[in-house]
Amino acid sequence: MNPHLQKLQPYPFEKLSELKQGITPPGDKPHIALSIGEPKHPTPHFIAESLIAHLHGLANYPATKGLLELRRTIADWLSRRFSLPPASVDPERHVLPCNGTREALFSFAQCVIDAAEQPLVLMPNPFYQIYEGAALLGGAEPYFLNTTRETGYLPDFESVPDKIWERCQLIYICSPGNPSGSVISAETHRALINLSERHDFIIASDECYSEIYLDESVPPPSLLQSAHDMGNTEFKRCVVFHSLSKRSNAPGLRSGFVAGDADILKQYQRYRTYHGCALSLPVQHASIKAWQDEKHVTESRAAYRRKFSAVHDVLKDHLDLSIPPGGFYLWPDVHRDDCQFAQDLYARQNLTVLPGSFLSREAHGINPGQNHVRIALVAPLEECVEAAHRIREFIQSM
Repeated sequence: MNPHLQKLQPYPFEKLSELKQGITPPGDKPHIALSIGEPKHPTPHFIAESLIAHLHGLANYPATKGLLELRRTIADWLSRRFSLPPASVDPERHVLPCNGTREALFSFAQCVIDAAEQPLVLMPNPFYQIYEGAALLGGAEPYFLNTTRETGYLPDFESVPDKIWERCQLIYICSPGNPSGSVISAETHRALINLSERHDFIIASDECYSEIYLDESVPPPSLLQSAHDMGNTEFKRCVVFHSLSKRSNAPGLRSGFVAGDADILKQYQRYRTYHGCALSLPVQHASIKAWQDEKHVTESRAAYRRKFSAVHDVLKDHLDLSIPPGGFYLWPDVHRDDCQFAQDLYARQNLTVLPGSFLSREAHGINPGQNHVRIALVAPLEECVEAAHRIREFIQSM
């Protein structure tokens, strides 16, 4: 067996299941799950119809590189969404379809890490646990960048010593962040790109929440957009990951893409050919329809805003929380042990949230997820409001 497997920690939801084991919540209150970031808005009907209409494509092996029509659609979407000049994203060189961001974020590290060089993979802390697993199984050592209230829940790249950057081969960033919803600015992107040029590492930007944001006039920037604006028109050392799971409420479609540095993607395509992870033709055709439509995305954003506003109104005087600029999570500091808070909330209110310490690691003297909980506002509005009232009742009873 791969010896690195022993370094993997249980997934957060395994820990959550253990935390709840043996507890019988009140039977008169239906369970509300706000722990998993699985969108519950309806998948647009036209996506399912396109999938069904192309089921005859199951008779054909799909190419790893995907349909040119899909790659063109993705390139066009990137240009429109992130104000990139027409033709600046070449569908032949700069885009690869993937089975959602999770698969690609993991496999990408396996492709680009040279384990013989005692590599570091940098990542935010708290973080999406795939980053850590990808680093460990790729033979690298994770290096955690604590994100706290003091840092605006963003990594402080300026505080990282040069000796760390010199060993860094890959850095994962996430914007809007999971779990905080904080957005990395274009200015910070540019500073990080300069660091990558100086120390020769790759930036993997997880942008799967980029289409869920609070202010319609201030959409989160992409790493590619920031690179192009500073003259890095070939997106050197920059790779972004996008998905239809959150954007189009289609987590079961398992469809996304990787885009950026053509030289890196050429090698990553070679890796993926052996990896055997091509999207089926029906999924590719449904994905084309999804990337071409913005109406359903705008409607989904509006629904999240209504939920944030309603939940915030109920809890603002009882919980230390604010509405984030992006994503669909609340990340409140509960000012007490997060595991005990989540356990007691489930026991008394039949409501599940995720302890923040399950999403983070002890690093540099602290666990930055400690005393926080992640609340995913993925359920329907009425259910989210009911959950907010239960949380308020729980806090008042403490």
